[in-house]
Amino acid sequence: MNFSPTVYLMDTQIWYAIFSTLFGGIHGAFSHLGEIRTLGMLRSRFESIPIAFSQTLMPSEDGKHADDFVNQNNIKNFSQVWNEFIYSMRSEDKISDRDRDLLLVPSSSGDVSLIQWPPFLLASKIPIAVKMAKDFKGKEDAELFRKIKSDSYMNFAVIESYETLKKIIYALLEDEADRRVMNQVFLEVDMSIQQQRFIYEFRMSGLPLLNDKLEKFLSILLSDYEDQGTYKSQLINVFQDVIEIITQDLLVNGHEILERARVQSPDIKNEKKEQRFEKINIHLVRDRCWREKVIRLHLLLSVKESAINVPQNLDARRRITFFANSLFMNMPNAPKIRDMLSFSVLTPYYKEDVLYSEEDLNKENEDGISILFYLQKIYPDEWTNFLDRVNNPKLTEKDKSEFLREWVSYRGQTLARTVRGMMYYRQALELQCYQEVAGEQAEFSVFRAMASNDDNQKAFLERAKALADLKFTYVVSCQVYGNQKKSSDTHNRSCYTNILQLMLKYPSLRVAYVDEREETADAKSPKVFYSVLLKGGDKFDEEIYRIKLPGPPAEIGEGKPENQNHAIIFTRGEALQTIDMNQDNYFEEAFKLRNVLEEFNKERVGRRKPTILGLREHIFTGSVSSLAWFMSNQESSFVTIGQRILANPLRVRFHYGHPDIFDRIFHITRGGVSKASKVINLSEDIFGGFNSTLRGGYVTHHEYIQVGKGRDVGLNPISIFEAKVANGNGEQTLSRDVYRLGHRFDFYRMLSFYFTTIGFYFSSMLTVLTVYAFLYGRMYMVMSGLEKEIMRLATPNQLAALEQALATQSIFQLGFLMVLPMVMEIGLEHGFRTAIVDFFIMQLQLASVFFTFQLGTKSHYYGRTILHGGSKYRPTGRGFVVFHAKFAENYRLYSRSHFVKGLELLALLSVYQVYGSSYRSSSLYLYITVSMWFMVGSWLFAPFIFNPSGFEWQKTVDDWTDWKRWLGDRGGIGIPVEKSWESWWNLEQEHLKHTNIRGRVMEIALALRFFIYQYGIVYQLNISQNSKSFLVYGLSWVVLLTSLLVLKMVSMGRRRFGTDFQLMFRILKALLFLGFLSVMTILFVVCQLKLTDLFASILAFLPTGWAILLIGQVLRSPIKALGIWDSVKELGRAYEKIMGLVIFAPIAVLSWFPIVSEFQARLLFNQAFSRGLQISMILAGRKDKATSSHK
Repeated sequence: MNFSPTVYLMDTQIWYAIFSTLFGGIHGAFSHLGEIRTLGMLRSRFESIPIAFSQTLMPSEDGKHADDFVNQNNIKNFSQVWNEFIYSMRSEDKISDRDRDLLLVPSSSGDVSLIQWPPFLLASKIPIAVKMAKDFKGKEDAELFRKIKSDSYMNFAVIESYETLKKIIYALLEDEADRRVMNQVFLEVDMSIQQQRFIYEFRMSGLPLLNDKLEKFLSILLSDYEDQGTYKSQLINVFQDVIEIITQDLLVNGHEILERARVQSPDIKNEKKEQRFEKINIHLVRDRCWREKVIRLHLLLSVKESAINVPQNLDARRRITFFANSLFMNMPNAPKIRDMLSFSVLTPYYKEDVLYSEEDLNKENEDGISILFYLQKIYPDEWTNFLDRVNNPKLTEKDKSEFLREWVSYRGQTLARTVRGMMYYRQALELQCYQEVAGEQAEFSVFRAMASNDDNQKAFLERAKALADLKFTYVVSCQVYGNQKKSSDTHNRSCYTNILQLMLKYPSLRVAYVDEREETADAKSPKVFYSVLLKGGDKFDEEIYRIKLPGPPAEIGEGKPENQNHAIIFTRGEALQTIDMNQDNYFEEAFKLRNVLEEFNKERVGRRKPTILGLREHIFTGSVSSLAWFMSNQESSFVTIGQRILANPLRVRFHYGHPDIFDRIFHITRGGVSKASKVINLSEDIFGGFNSTLRGGYVTHHEYIQVGKGRDVGLNPISIFEAKVANGNGEQTLSRDVYRLGHRFDFYRMLSFYFTTIGFYFSSMLTVLTVYAFLYGRMYMVMSGLEKEIMRLATPNQLAALEQALATQSIFQLGFLMVLPMVMEIGLEHGFRTAIVDFFIMQLQLASVFFTFQLGTKSHYYGRTILHGGSKYRPTGRGFVVFHAKFAENYRLYSRSHFVKGLELLALLSVYQVYGSSYRSSSLYLYITVSMWFMVGSWLFAPFIFNPSGFEWQKTVDDWTDWKRWLGDRGGIGIPVEKSWESWWNLEQEHLKHTNIRGRVMEIALALRFFIYQYGIVYQLNISQNSKSFLVYGLSWVVLLTSLLVLKMVSMGRRRFGTDFQLMFRILKALLFLGFLSVMTILFVVCQLKLTDLFASILAFLPTGWAILLIGQVLRSPIKALGIWDSVKELGRAYEKIMGLVIFAPIAVLSWFPIVSEFQARLLFNQAFSRGLQISMILAGRKDKATSSHK
């Protein structure tokens, strides 16, 4: 057995996991991933970031980059982009106004004698320096200044604060005499520092008081006022206090300096003291530049704690640290905008949400929870930032309502979020164009240039917009936009209106759709189909192009790829990025796109240039629930370390539906970016990668840029998605593309291709099949007595060795090795302590249960596709998990893929335990079966463990009522599966209607395994008296058929006599009951039947009946011809009732205990807990109306 192909394939899969972990980690480390992963690391390397920015993201002049030192030009270019980045995060409500001010680089950079760093680097430096000076006991200036200069940021903060304060005071004072007085004070400071007598000329003890008074003065200066006179009076009083502190408490010879100022200024000799410093320009801070200086100085003086936690939002921290880290990674140099490749972005859209309506926001689920309330609890800091942003008296209630809709929609997986993200490309391009066109005349920000009245600035902006239009095109392929426009349905009209608003909001956005028309020709009115391209006009959409199609695209091929194919003709440029509807983008990442496009010009192996550029993804749905966190970690591992290994060194990366960038010219002349044949191209994206590789293309992967992506966050949507992927891999296994690639690759690349694509699913299926083979083999050994004989002959040492070996195998079967790449990637990018902690938290949150459950999903749908084909697209839905899935819904979804298989394994384990416990130790049984019991528990109860309110008593009662109603519905034509068991049962057999003879034979052959139970168990019954005669097995069939016949008679009697002949039907049931009692009495008294034999008979006959049912479903047509199909259907209903009862009973028992529901809520929403989610309130529906409103 150790040399069987099965073991080889499974072991190789494990070795691949180990190899990808080690090599992927080393490769990632050499790529500089994770070098800046915390705010502390960011602070320590921030001084080198402007240099790295200029060397990587700015085009070089004459082929030469800036030297490795910070100069003013580096700072200016970097600051423009950095500030736009910070402003974009503020507009997204990722950061607060205070965080924004602490992160911005001042636009007045250059007004002081040194580099002005963002205040978050300089925070608390001034208070520390003041305390240091106050407590200084030395006798020389040099010693004090040496201590200050030992911290470079403290030195920057002290010098900048002094120079900025000097400029603000000069700007505030309107009287020339006052300015001369202050000039004398500042001259004294400068001279004392220059002559190294500062500590002798100034009293250090007065610095804290001066700092506090300046802080108060700046606060008043920045405050809003209603009464100008009161405001000016307060300002003058505090300013005079500041001057008094300087001249009396700080300066040793303050009076002499004032006298000197009077002597040097005869015009103020006779002025009284209180008359000075009363003429102040209170309108200074109305100027944006001066207000920025005052805010910055106020932050430097007032922030007394370290800003190590700025920004506070975790996603903002991630984005800042990744952007900073990426500047030190290996990426091509940025070309000038006019030299960069032009590109397009294409997004297919069907009927998903575009923008949530007010009704959607406030619509409550059965627990009384709305989407708005849910998001307020998931993102409390972002909600607070949003309220601050809209707290503007200039905004109308309508404006606030629109902003609220956008706030919610940008946190879901909506088209509005995707469009906003992709339009960051254009915003970044405009900024880059402006920097290049304006050159040294560029304003500090595009916003300032737009507000400027300078004709040159306006001309620069116009040229920048024109160049951006030439380089970038965004097309959203809204396939049914035309039908939505004509529809009277509320949802469709809402989608149309929202898409139109997107076109009006983003003038460069283009929408393509399929238009269906009836055109009269030769007295006929055939339907004609067109691809139409639209843009936004003044108030409505405007048609640009119309292209006639040969037929309806969605009927010719699969929906999504055909949606892409009909719109690809409207894209422009040399590169094309494919973006799914559930993706997002970030401004700072968009700035790196021209670097990425340069990868197309780099020659690779064999002087070939890339044809597909793979990009990294960030999964932004990981904080919603534990399941979302599991999927986020799994998906993040796949799109980072997984793709890294596939691209280099294995060279078997293809296209996986992620934000890959295609060489557009290469692909539109070689079949397009995706294949669209019905069924076989269910996973259309990877076939685009197959096609590219088969035609000589080259695929790379790059991790210095990332794009956001959402994933399903509930168990049911996740399982549907996994089923879709498994179906797609099954179709790939049957496709010609895989066959051709396997033949054309060399041996090592062919193995890499197998184990990283269909081989993973094949190995998953083999894992499950191995469990079946092992347990059926064990059952045979127990029933035949072979295991008992082996145990009798084995020595104690041999048994101990067997137990140890099986224990090790069980641990590995839990799948720990398969999560090694995930742990490595988390460790690489977040630190290995974080990785280990996350790993253990995932285990405590039952991640192993989730992944074992998904193993069943993969193996079932992959195996069914291999046997019968006929895969279909499964829409998953991208909503929020704020609802409870009913028991009937879970049963419909998991009955065949998990519950039936779980109950079969449960029966096998029970038989193995019951009939082998007399001679086998319990420890040996545990070693052998612990992982299998874990699998059974996961497959049967994971849907309820990960179901919100899955163990709440009232919902359990409601679920039972709903399930009984669903099971009892007879169904009929047009009745949906959600309403009727019969409709669902017929749909579950859909694959048998279209399968071939091979599939039918295999189904019957697989069903024969259930006869083994009866054959083995009946010979173990006490009533058989150890007889091995075949007659015993024959009599068991007589008993089974008699039981089925009696049940059929009762069923027929109920239908035929239940109404008109009620008395006769009752007499018939009484006679059957008396006959049953008589037979059982005879069996117990005469034939020595025992109670254990009854339970064993149930265990023997139930699988046989299930086998008869499966064979009957395969032979549906002949059975219908015989007229007994209704009997098969009723037998199926009876089995559904039994299975539902077995699964539901433990849930009902656990629901009695409230602590179970509380524990499950904590388990499911633990990640949300860490972000302030009051889940107990959410699930109970006890929400505070005040917090659910934005008013």
